Amino acid sequence: MPHGKKYIEAAKLVEPDRRYLIEEACELLPRVSFTKFDATMELHLRLGIDPRHADQLVRGTVVLPHGTGRTTRVIVFAQGEKAQDALRAGADEVGGDDLVKKIDDGWFEFDVAIATPDMMGTVGRLGKKLGPRGLMPNPKSGTVTFDVARAVREVKGGKVEFRTDKFGIVHAPIGKVSFDEKQLHQNLTALVDALIRNKPTTSKGQYLRTFFLTATQGPSVPVDVKEAAKLHTSS
Repeated sequence: MPHGKKYIEAAKLVEPDRRYLIEEACELLPRVSFTKFDATMELHLRLGIDPRHADQLVRGTVVLPHGTGRTTRVIVFAQGEKAQDALRAGADEVGGDDLVKKIDDGWFEFDVAIATPDMMGTVGRLGKKLGPRGLMPNPKSGTVTFDVARAVREVKGGKVEFRTDKFGIVHAPIGKVSFDEKQLHQNLTALVDALIRNKPTTSKGQYLRTFFLTATQGPSVPVDVKEAAKLHTSS
């Protein structure tokens, strides 16, 4: 599908054979975004792993210093005092069997689901519906916990979950076009640092392979991976 005039004009600002420094990319990103809304800035990073092996898959979470710039709708499966803790922390919806039934009937107006461990037997019935959407609570992402108040606050405050896809690529938001360069840089530093800390011990050779930043519907900005790797040591 051919690109529109606005995309073509924005793409002229990016030198395709150049690998930009982080600071240069953060400065360029807002300029190549041509949407009328506050577009999301994203990281697309191919890692030196073999996604065919389970022990090389990279998955984790990180709380971005300046958040993602979006409002995240959070639901919590909990009962009793834990349910009250979740509500006080700002959860958008809290419940047990009633919430399970609501989702089972086709309601999916939320971005993140959190559950206390004792509720997972009940929530498990929703596996076929929540799993494919990436919404199933999971201990590895911190969304199965008794500390629901903390989990809700972290998600509302800009917690991002990352994982490699079947090609070994991580796709994750780092903020909005309205963020300034410093905010984008600090968010990016936190995310890359988390990715490097989660490097599988079985991964050999160069870990960061290709690194691109992009705004919603805008052209990609290629980043120098050697410079990006330094974000880990400077954090």
